[in-house]
Amino acid sequence: MARIVLERFVQEQDGSIPSKTLINSMLRDPSQIPDGVLANQVYQCTVNDCCYGPLVDCIKHAIGHEHEVLLQEMLLEKNISFLAEDQLRANGYDKTPDFILEVPVAVEGHIIHWIESKASFGDECSHQAYLHDQFWSYWNRFGPGLVIYWYGFIEELDCHRNRGILLKDCFPEDIVTL
Repeated sequence: MARIVLERFVQEQDGSIPSKTLINSMLRDPSQIPDGVLANQVYQCTVNDCCYGPLVDCIKHAIGHEHEVLLQEMLLEKNISFLAEDQLRANGYDKTPDFILEVPVAVEGHIIHWIESKASFGDECSHQAYLHDQFWSYWNRFGPGLVIYWYGFIEELDCHRNRGILLKDCFPEDIVTL
């Protein structure tokens, strides 16, 4: 709602449609808004946004990190050698899964080279976005992989197994090391 009100305000002030960059900048830093009352209202909307606000982003980030740590502990427990995302970024990779396995493993008869942890439910909309923005890039760079949606997923989304992207809702029990 704050975005719509802010866009209309800027449009009325300037007489033209504001750029997305300008609006995003003002939403991140309401002190840039020339009207003090509106700046305060935008700030209050942003802070109190229970779906997309900064507090929710912090919580989502913390939960995601917690599940990555959990996955890392499980890999270590199974003596599976891997490179973590931060190590890969230090080596110059820009788009990386959470873990690349130094030696591929088999899960349910499928070879996997990487694992991505998602501390969310895999619904159709988010999964399609992840496929487009992340998973197919990982597949092109590193080969077939595994995505763990820790809070479940719609079963019909697990339709790319034969092409090299497996979905699970937990750490696989039946890992075969090569």
